[in-house]
Amino acid sequence: MSLNDRLTADMKVAMKNKEKNKLSVIRMVKSSIQNESIKLGHDLTEEEELTVLTREVKQRKDSLLEFEKAGRSDLVQNLDEELSILSVYLPKQLSEEEVEQIVQEVISETGASSKKDMGKVMGALMPRVKGKADGGLVNRIVQKNLS
Repeated sequence: MSLNDRLTADMKVAMKNKEKNKLSVIRMVKSSIQNESIKLGHDLTEEEELTVLTREVKQRKDSLLEFEKAGRSDLVQNLDEELSILSVYLPKQLSEEEVEQIVQEVISETGASSKKDMGKVMGALMPRVKGKADGGLVNRIVQKNLS
């Protein structure tokens, strides 16, 4: 079942159960997926749907940090709830150890030896961990291994 199909099914359940927050979040994500589909001019693949979902999660995490800095606990609580709803649709996240192992594999495959090779490593690495690991974590581990 594609992400869009899962969202549609969950949206119907949320409507029946009168879960306004969940319904609102699902509608926002479905809208983002639909907008991306229109922009690209074709139905999205599962990978493209995952990219949209990941972008939505990242936006909320960034907003969460800003609201925490500003002391807006009311908005922080709302965003936490949205993130927990969205996390259900993300693939299982890789642990730091798993990311470390994948990074070391890619470094040996690409023959990278210094920070100059970071772009080459990240280019080969990101498709493997897309949606399964936070980009900041991946970046930090790659830098650590290349220094």
